[in-house]
Amino acid sequence: MFNLPGVLLVDTGLAAMVLGGLSVLKPLRILGIHSRQAGMLLCLGGVGVVVAGMLLPAPVERVAGAGSDLDRAMPAWQFRERHRTHVNAPPEAVDRAIRAVSADDIRFFRTLTWIRSPRLRQADGGSILSPPSGPVPLLDVVLRSGFIAVSDRPAREIVLGTIVAGPVRTLRGERTAENFIRLDVPGFAKAAMNFAIEPDRAGGSELTTETRVYATDSGAARRFAAYWRVIYPGSSLIRYMWLRAIGQMAEGGRGGKRTGHKPCVWDGP
Repeated sequence: MFNLPGVLLVDTGLAAMVLGGLSVLKPLRILGIHSRQAGMLLCLGGVGVVVAGMLLPAPVERVAGAGSDLDRAMPAWQFRERHRTHVNAPPEAVDRAIRAVSADDIRFFRTLTWIRSPRLRQADGGSILSPPSGPVPLLDVVLRSGFIAVSDRPAREIVLGTIVAGPVRTLRGERTAENFIRLDVPGFAKAAMNFAIEPDRAGGSELTTETRVYATDSGAARRFAAYWRVIYPGSSLIRYMWLRAIGQMAEGGRGGKRTGHKPCVWDGP
């Protein structure tokens, strides 16, 4: 309920900070900023708006009933984003594409991950933020980057989970799906992401991806809210383009053209 307003406030504040900072150097008269003092005020106002957006509360939401593996893996969350698209291919082809799509197949993937985690040189390729080049399945990279497969039903649903904040080294026990689901120790935030496929009557598929993040206490929720509301636009675009790449591969192979495709739909945070 508060996440979309929070994202909008943060984005608006960041834009005001940039425009104000530029106007301190040279007033942007085309925008009605006629002095460096006005630019400074705009920049400071932007800082206030960003802080306000970060501090908006993030209440817990819950599923009414478990209808999917994602619901069973993470029935409660404070942060969520969901995207869906129609693919003119059967579920089996969509499933193969999910498991085969690489970072190179996803438009803007490397640019957006670099913005999220800037670096001067290419890392070892073992992270989702710096995946290897070539036809290396991104799903394999994800599983090498700290995620675990919480559930995997071919041609139906894959659920991946990871801990995104908290003192992971203090945890005891194996990295299993059961321990991930049960984790509720204060100070942590955990994320679950799925790809779900539903067949349609025409032989195609409805493909969705949803990401949920659950913070185990109010302090962890506040800290993660500040991060989420900054990175959300880029994160959302990555998932949009990820679905698009899966659909392209399922319909026509890597780099193939799509016909009659319905665009991806954003269902909100």
